[in-house]
Amino acid sequence: MKPKHQEHRLGVSENTLVTRNLKIQRHERERIDDAIADIDQLYGIDKVVYDEKHRHICLAYDALRLCIDDVEKILIRHGIEVSADRWNRFKEEYYRFVDQNVKDNAKKEPWSCH
Repeated sequence: MKPKHQEHRLGVSENTLVTRNLKIQRHERERIDDAIADIDQLYGIDKVVYDEKHRHICLAYDALRLCIDDVEKILIRHGIEVSADRWNRFKEEYYRFVDQNVKDNAKKEPWSCH
C-alpha cells in the first residue's frame, strides 16, 4: 500500500522538511505562547507545538527556508532561553549542521557517473 501524500503549508517541501525538538528553561506560559505564535508565522514552518510536560518546543520546517537559528532568535526576543544542558547543546549543533547541509546540497547540480 502506497503511503498517502501529506499536505504541507505553503513554502514547505517534503524533500527538505526537518523536525526539531528544543528543550527550554521554565518560563511563564503566556510568554511561550507568544513565541510559538510568532514562530508559527515564519514562512517555511510546517508545524510548531509546545510540550509542556517535557518543556520541548517541537518544530517541523523547510530547511531551505529556515534554520534553527531563525527559531532561536524569536525565542530570545521573547526572553525564552533554550536549555543549556550538554545533550541539548549537542542537538543544536547537529541541527545547525544538517540545516546548512540541506541548503548546500540544494545549490549543487545533481550528477551521475552513468
